[in-house]
Amino acid sequence: MAFEHRPVLLDETIDSLNIRSNGIYVDGTLGGGGHASEVCRRLGEGGRLIGIDQDADAIRAASERLRRYGEQVTVVRDNYENIETILADLHVDRVDGIYLDLGVSSYQLDTAERGFTYREEDAPLDMRMDQRSTRTAADIVNTCTEQELYRIIRDYGEDRFAKNIAKHIVKRRQEKPFETAGELNEAIRAAIPAKVRATGGHPSKRTYQAIRIELNRELEVLNRSIDTMIGHLALGGRLSIITFHSLEDRIVKTRFRLNEHPCTCPPEFPVCMCGKKSMGRVVTRKPILPSDEEAETNPRAKSAKLRVFERG
Repeated sequence: MAFEHRPVLLDETIDSLNIRSNGIYVDGTLGGGGHASEVCRRLGEGGRLIGIDQDADAIRAASERLRRYGEQVTVVRDNYENIETILADLHVDRVDGIYLDLGVSSYQLDTAERGFTYREEDAPLDMRMDQRSTRTAADIVNTCTEQELYRIIRDYGEDRFAKNIAKHIVKRRQEKPFETAGELNEAIRAAIPAKVRATGGHPSKRTYQAIRIELNRELEVLNRSIDTMIGHLALGGRLSIITFHSLEDRIVKTRFRLNEHPCTCPPEFPVCMCGKKSMGRVVTRKPILPSDEEAETNPRAKSAKLRVFERG
């Protein structure tokens, strides 16, 4: 299957970056290169794009798509959490913009053998964004304790039936380890009341999201990387992040606010004594949402939110 992925909030993201023709930009979640190709179109001879992705299929697809831009583009197979090392290796200190399109790609969801989807009953329980990793989703459901599974599904899936789902998973795996999506779906369905299953969408959606986030450390990586990325922006440079669920959006909103107002002094202090200086400003007081047209034509865009921070 070709790496096809329709970029979400494409025009809004490009506009948010205030692209300079001779600037340096970092795509931290390169994917198929949809956002990156639009950035490259706006670069002059002195401009440069650094694309980062941990998925081998994405690296191949994006490298081919961006080949026409030659040495202006550098593609790195890595996790954006290592942006400090990546930029140092490329002898780059400051960049003019960084952007992230978080979550799972359409290609990953639609390629059954990647194991991200609950809709293909025979799909393996994989969910690795970096295929070099040895741990898979199957390892999580087959080896985590009931308490650990409960925490994962409660915290990352926000599923009100997390406790019962964890209980059913542990009970079911005592008979036979989980290998396929169909087997996991069966255990999840059994844990959720019939009335809820009839009206609440696919019963496995939240659990799969939770397992994927845990396996790929998605929230941990995002939370620990935002300050570093802001620190590598040139004055006036921007960090633009597209999120797809409340857990991601909450982290972005919080980290942006703390970078704008880092002072930890008590409110009654007449002047700041902690010495923490603002790194810039939040450009988006409210997140930028997809247009009604985009939400209608691209189902993945419905939950998307774009937030932007400018280095000051």
